[in-house]
Amino acid sequence: MSVVINSNFAATVASNNLAASNTALQKSLNRLSSGSKIVSPSDDAGGLAVSMKLSATAKRQGAVNTNIGNAISFLQTQDGAFKVASKVLDRIGELRMLHDDVTKSDSDKANYNTEFLSLQAQLKAISTETFNGVALFGSSTTGYSVYTTEDASTASAVTIADNVDLTSTASGVGLVSDTTAASALGAVALDDIKQAIENVATMRASNGAQQSRLTFASELLTVNKSNLEAANSRIVDVDVAAESTQLARWNTLVQAGTAMLSQANQSSQTALRLLQG
Repeated sequence: MSVVINSNFAATVASNNLAASNTALQKSLNRLSSGSKIVSPSDDAGGLAVSMKLSATAKRQGAVNTNIGNAISFLQTQDGAFKVASKVLDRIGELRMLHDDVTKSDSDKANYNTEFLSLQAQLKAISTETFNGVALFGSSTTGYSVYTTEDASTASAVTIADNVDLTSTASGVGLVSDTTAASALGAVALDDIKQAIENVATMRASNGAQQSRLTFASELLTVNKSNLEAANSRIVDVDVAAESTQLARWNTLVQAGTAMLSQANQSSQTALRLLQG
């Protein structure tokens, strides 16, 4: 190769190599410091697009799971009311039988009737219970749709509290709690009490079935969300062990490139020595 002064090809090549190594070193540092393989869209444009969709879907599934959890709490609260209503009806049935005791005086029966009227009022109070302002019972309640998928598909919706009217005379406890139908303990038919208890038992069974389905739906969402997060991790999360190896490589190349650029810059001194000779 000719000995020249105006050009230093070796220094140019060394400078280009050093710049490339330094750029790769900076990217490696950014990946390790951020924990992400995709620091800028240019690193993996397609992967970034897929990652954004996976991440958004996982977040929506988390929100749906939260909604399902709240729906289960709603149903548990409703079931708690059913449980208390059942105990009240059991006591009313007990009072009804005691009222028929021939050894009881009119005063005794009046005392039983006083408790019965109080229990009637309690049954009505139960029917007005709410959960965060949402009615647990009511004749106007046509059910609440709870979505179990992140795309809010109607086909996946679970309807809870569907036509649960605790005061209904046909499917609730109205035959016992309605004062116009039975204003005194002696006027309440034992069959009506038994029917009311059976109605509450049916409501509790329906409530339990809804809770069971929502619990399984929540479990499926949890599994799906974990799998989505794992898939997203494979796209964006940096492998620290592998990237640390690359960091050491680029760091060595930067140091070597710096040393070689210094050597290349000194090679032009050969021409000066020839001129001085």
